[in-house]
Amino acid sequence: MENSTSNTQLLERIEKALESIRPYLISDGGNVRLIGVTDEMIAQVELTGNCSNCRISNMTLKAGVEESILNMVPEIKGVEAIGN
Repeated sequence: MENSTSNTQLLERIEKALESIRPYLISDGGNVRLIGVTDEMIAQVELTGNCSNCRISNMTLKAGVEESILNMVPEIKGVEAIGN
């Protein structure tokens, strides 16, 4: 990414997208944490709590977390889970 200001703004927008899905994750005993964004514009996240070892965590990642981020931050190309 070009500079730290645009990087910070991008991360803040992703965090805002995560805030929209976070209450649903928390209600099931889980959460999500933004790790960073790759040069290829892939958001890296970590599912935590009950979400980290849930058998439907991939569905949560794709249908919840990724959908929310892609809708609110269209320059992000995808989302990948780290550490699960």
